[in-house]
Amino acid sequence: MAETIDVRMSTNKGDMVIRLNPERAPVTVKNFLSYVDKGYYNNLIFHRVINGFMIQGGGFSASLEKKSTSAAIKNESTNGLSNRRGTISMARTSNPDSATAQFFINLKNNDFLNASVGRPGYAVFGELVEGMKVLDTIGAVKTGRKGSYSDVPVQPVIILKAERVLKEKKKAATTKKVS
Repeated sequence: MAETIDVRMSTNKGDMVIRLNPERAPVTVKNFLSYVDKGYYNNLIFHRVINGFMIQGGGFSASLEKKSTSAAIKNESTNGLSNRRGTISMARTSNPDSATAQFFINLKNNDFLNASVGRPGYAVFGELVEGMKVLDTIGAVKTGRKGSYSDVPVQPVIILKAERVLKEKKKAATTKKVS
């Protein structure tokens, strides 16, 4: 089994920790981490929030200026992971292989977003292991229309920073037993 990779997403509503699944979604995880490692998501917003459905971010500044991205990746929606509450998936256009940097986190089980025979879905590549209350808080913010965009939070929900969570090395060899 591959070592787990966690990403802390600090927002102005609190922190969420996402455990990525490189075993089931290697292309998507590598892509997401490339954006995390270069600080791409820092100071972007959750630009689309639909209560009872999902929160979407990773592409726009607070002024709704679209940020440029790297090339699109292959859709990994047939990896056996389901769009259920607390999972993170790649956002895309109607072209299945169009995902770049934008992602969404499911507020509920959204089975209709999963792949089915002859129909690609939305690739799940991880899940929240901390911060479900933060997810629900973001999911409940007041939204409205801003320019040509709908479901935009009235007060910006900002991703202050996204970074890998460093695992502490086990120090079993140096730990003394107390008797």
